[in-house]
Amino acid sequence: MGIKPLFTATATAVGGRNGHSEASDGSVSVDLSVPKEMGGPGNPDTTTPEHLFATGYAACFGGALDFVASQHKKNAKNAAVTCSVTIGPRDEGGFGLMVKLHVKDTSLPEAELRELANEAHEKICPYSHATRGNVPVEIEVEGV
Repeated sequence: MGIKPLFTATATAVGGRNGHSEASDGSVSVDLSVPKEMGGPGNPDTTTPEHLFATGYAACFGGALDFVASQHKKNAKNAAVTCSVTIGPRDEGGFGLMVKLHVKDTSLPEAELRELANEAHEKICPYSHATRGNVPVEIEVEGV
């Protein structure tokens, strides 16, 4: 399976989880530290790779949802997508991730919003494609 490249984002991290990460174009520049819950210092004014992944997935999924909604002549431009990324030890060793997407749009009936979210997840969102079969992703919806 191939893709036709449209855009490439590049970032470099130095120092791993207790270091610094920056996009090559300067659009993102963050200091990182391991959270206290994981035995790290949890330094103030820092972030984690999980925060960055959650932010990207939420934005990407919101775009996919809006695209799917427009294909069905619906409007999901004001949908709020909250992405929670959890990290923890895997039974097989190492660490793994779990994702929960909460989609809220009080302008759409809940059943309709669920169908749109499922279609965005199954057919459009590249983060959903990348995680499928590797990371458990749970989708919750909140409509009217």
